[in-house]
Amino acid sequence: QVQLVESGGGLVQAGGSLRLSCAASGPTVSYEMLAWFRQAPGKDREFVAHISWNRGSVDIAASVRGRFTISRDNTRSTMTLQMNSLTPEDTAVYYCAAKSLGARQYVYWGQGTQVTVSS
Repeated sequence: QVQLVESGGGLVQAGGSLRLSCAASGPTVSYEMLAWFRQAPGKDREFVAHISWNRGSVDIAASVRGRFTISRDNTRSTMTLQMNSLTPEDTAVYYCAAKSLGARQYVYWGQGTQVTVSS
């Protein structure tokens, strides 16, 4: 069973930075793909970025590209989302998610961490 635990959320002023972390545990084959999603109040859940655990290949949503960076530390089974130049539109609950390679949907989810950006 895969467990995902996010940390690092909080309150920051516009233009500031935050770093989110996701600690993964369980069979690594079950979390070949790790991702960040976010959900703002009254909005649908939105893809932010994903990374391949073994290959390190990444994809980042256009809305955050150039401001957010995703990375992973295989030795610590941790994925990180570095968020720079934050705007109030980035305010949301950020979720870590995982799936095995080839799976169509993300099946493992963390509990979420709140990010609030004040103007």
